[in-house]
Amino acid sequence: MTSHSGDRVADVRSVVVAHMPDCRIESVAPLGEGLDNLAYEVNGELIVRFSKEPDPARRTALVGREARVLAAVADISPLPVPEPAFTVAEQGCLAYRKLPGVPLLDMPRHRRSAHGTSIAATLGELLTALHAVPIDRLADLVDADHQPPAEWRREATENYVTVAGQVPAAHRRPVEAFLDAAPPHDGWTPAFSHNDLGIEHVLVDPATWTVTGIIDWSDAAVVDPAHDFGLLHRDLGPAATRAAISSYRTDANDLAALSERAVFYARCSVFEDLAHGIETGQGKYVDKSLAAMEWLFPS
Repeated sequence: MTSHSGDRVADVRSVVVAHMPDCRIESVAPLGEGLDNLAYEVNGELIVRFSKEPDPARRTALVGREARVLAAVADISPLPVPEPAFTVAEQGCLAYRKLPGVPLLDMPRHRRSAHGTSIAATLGELLTALHAVPIDRLADLVDADHQPPAEWRREATENYVTVAGQVPAAHRRPVEAFLDAAPPHDGWTPAFSHNDLGIEHVLVDPATWTVTGIIDWSDAAVVDPAHDFGLLHRDLGPAATRAAISSYRTDANDLAALSERAVFYARCSVFEDLAHGIETGQGKYVDKSLAAMEWLFPS
């Protein structure tokens, strides 16, 4: 796949024409770039997404797998998820009808704060449903992503080195103390989860602030159930995390230990998001990451 935006728009047009010959293309607009994918909107109603995975075989496998994961998740999730319209596996392309709502990341931060606890309570119910799925039911669909806490800490340290100059001075000593401290205990019961439940993947109705859908299941895996709570903690703060955990129902996990690990994942992952925002020139990632320093690394 070509990387220039004009060539990309041509790629979008050609895959839509090939797979939806009755579709008259009136507009193609870039929607944004995440860590794993580039997304475009066609006619305001179709999302066409391309994987950034450089290896062709892996790219093909990822897209085919995600389409199958979406079919499975549609039966499990209490919230709407994308339904694939078509895939072009060798191009890493997945297209789906646009779900209603706006990514929570695109809403003003003070409004996000005001509605964060009610949104997080809904997401706690989502995670209850996902984590309750018997792992063997999805064994051939998703991988286990069991990265030990020490590895999370190592990656966080590498990412911090690249962004340290952007981190306000008041937070640097608490950050460095965290990076030097012992990681949490590694004992937990793995569960199926979204595995990338940041606010860029949570759609909300801008009028009612209800959650209208959950997008981008490309990282879905069998993981530490605390991980997605950690991303909510990173993006929405402690009160929202408490709301998510209080609406969460589980037999398998000690909630105090889950909360502690969630904070650990939040602290580790904020540097990757900050680096991503800086590298791609996306101020909304930079802004949310710097805002999170207040509760992740209070001075």
